[in-house]
Amino acid sequence: MDEKQLVSKVINGSDSAIRLLISKYERLVIHMVARVVADDMDREELCQDIFLKIIDKLSTFHFDSKLSTWIATIAYRTAVNFAKKKRLDQVDLEQVEFKVGSEAEITEEEDMKRFILKLVDQLPVHYKTVLTLFYLDGFSYPEIVEITEMPEGTVKNYIHRARQKLKEIVEHQASREVALI
Repeated sequence: MDEKQLVSKVINGSDSAIRLLISKYERLVIHMVARVVADDMDREELCQDIFLKIIDKLSTFHFDSKLSTWIATIAYRTAVNFAKKKRLDQVDLEQVEFKVGSEAEITEEEDMKRFILKLVDQLPVHYKTVLTLFYLDGFSYPEIVEITEMPEGTVKNYIHRARQKLKEIVEHQASREVALI
């Protein structure tokens, strides 16, 4: 089913289309919210609210952009507005759990991804948001501009600065581990 058919069926109230829409874009919405909101309970509730908002406003979507870009925009703006209300400028790192090897089936690659995401969580909100959109979600610069309403130069600058800051964090982490050996 293509995007136009999916949107049409969701607008017409098809439960299976709504489930398909949620399953198809759930990861994207979770990524957007997780980059801005620290608390797990807040994230879960916010993701539910976002999907209700998406379903409610889907009739206003006119395919001027990709559906994923439109959904990411709603998720990002809703998360940022929520964070502003909670007066959160950055994610509190002590609230972020990092589980390595908690289950036998977790592979080394999954551990590395979690480690990298923990490092990314140490970045300021705007840096980690654009970095996540670009590298994890695969959005282009113009799509990120549309989602975040930041100028393209700012998006590129934030991605560059985020990579530099991430490199500094990794170097600091590595020097701490060498000191422990």
